[in-house]
Amino acid sequence: MAESPAQSYTERILADVQEVAAHSSNGRLPMPDLAEWDIFPFEGEMRVKELSEPSFPEPAREGEAGAASCSSCQREDKDFIWTNDNWRLKSDAPSGLPATVMLTPRVHCDLADLPIELATEMGPLFLQIEAALLGLGGIARVHINRWGDGGAHLHWWFIARPEGLTELMGSCSSMWLDVLPPRPQDEWYDTMRRVARAMTEAD
Repeated sequence: MAESPAQSYTERILADVQEVAAHSSNGRLPMPDLAEWDIFPFEGEMRVKELSEPSFPEPAREGEAGAASCSSCQREDKDFIWTNDNWRLKSDAPSGLPATVMLTPRVHCDLADLPIELATEMGPLFLQIEAALLGLGGIARVHINRWGDGGAHLHWWFIARPEGLTELMGSCSSMWLDVLPPRPQDEWYDTMRRVARAMTEAD
């Protein structure tokens, strides 16, 4: 049976990893340069994890079987801080940063099959959400991320980074979400009310 392109690519990566690790002092890949950056959240002795054997086919994502199996589709509008005819914005719990929100389409789809009419709405919506978060005050940047490995329903993360904490700059900001103590519940409620009001006023 012919090898699939994915299998071939994965096997080449694993072979390269094994070759590099075999010539290292601890049998592992070296730590990346990122570990020396000021924004890296951790310090002390660390090592790169060993890669597991590849899994073909990959495990199904949540909602992969369709809307009936999708927790995002089953949620009611009252669970979201802002909605319109095609999109919903939520924040389920406080994080360690001033504000983190997630944008999802109402229709069950991922980015690859997002209807073109919704795709044309994303750009203006991104600007609207960023403006709402920057409008909180004390926000230096809004990071926008999309990871699609956990759920099959398209979801975009918007992470508000506070001014002054330069260690929180850049790509490690999402790791700090799970490291920093969460904001107090009443502060989070107030922040989400302000974001919802800004979104509604911009409609």
